[in-house]
Amino acid sequence: MIPVAGFGFILLLFPTGQLRSPRWRPAAWFVAAVYALQAADFVARACRVWAYPYTALTDGWYPGLHAADIILVPAALLAGVAAVAVRFARSSGEERLQLKWFVTAAALVVVAVIPLALAPQIGLNQAVDALKVAFGLALVCLYAAIAVAVLKYRLYDIDRVISRTLAYAIVTGVLAGVYAGLVLLATQVFSVHTPVAVAAATLAAAALFAPVRHRVQRRVDRRFNRARYDADQTVATCAARLKDAVDLDTVCEDLARVVQAALEPAHVSVWTTRHE
Repeated sequence: MIPVAGFGFILLLFPTGQLRSPRWRPAAWFVAAVYALQAADFVARACRVWAYPYTALTDGWYPGLHAADIILVPAALLAGVAAVAVRFARSSGEERLQLKWFVTAAALVVVAVIPLALAPQIGLNQAVDALKVAFGLALVCLYAAIAVAVLKYRLYDIDRVISRTLAYAIVTGVLAGVYAGLVLLATQVFSVHTPVAVAAATLAAAALFAPVRHRVQRRVDRRFNRARYDADQTVATCAARLKDAVDLDTVCEDLARVVQAALEPAHVSVWTTRHE
């Protein structure tokens, strides 16, 4: 519970290291108090275990703290999430790109933790280990996204990462559904229980991969990577605008901005030569 409470405080300060405004100071004090309470309780429990190693440990340094944890720690985490949501809604420019990285990775963590929490209740105990691995990988992605956002390394690639991830996830789901449907159709409806049915379903799914991926990628890019989708129009508009431009510095800045928006390279440089 201590890392969870501490993570709420990190959310309040992410990504600038400062609160968004003085209005968030009460929330920061609340999260800090919960974190301090958790740390004190942990130390008290450790001391009791060391002093009385053969005594059952039921509570921390005062009775009922465990029940309070169920309310206080989620409240502290919720305060941090609210701070990120407000900051994202009112952010722009580089800060918005930093938050995009974090929100994308946090969504992966949520997607991974939901089936992990529900698996024991719905009787999927055999899949718990695999779900734990998926949750661990999602946490690694979250820490990596925080590092990228803080270090500001290639922030502008996040739209491409989102579009590619969504596209391949959708394509995988569609092709898996097609494959399962063809196999069930062959084995349950037509009662064809031979390897030929499975091979035919595999070939059909493989043949559909390229056209499905192309169509899905265009639709996802239209929503999540609009600059790349409109690259041709962006270049045409730039050409029309630069036709009447005379200032060399303005031309270079405009050209670099359009190339960055249309092609999304890792680095852009413009070389110019002057003729005497």
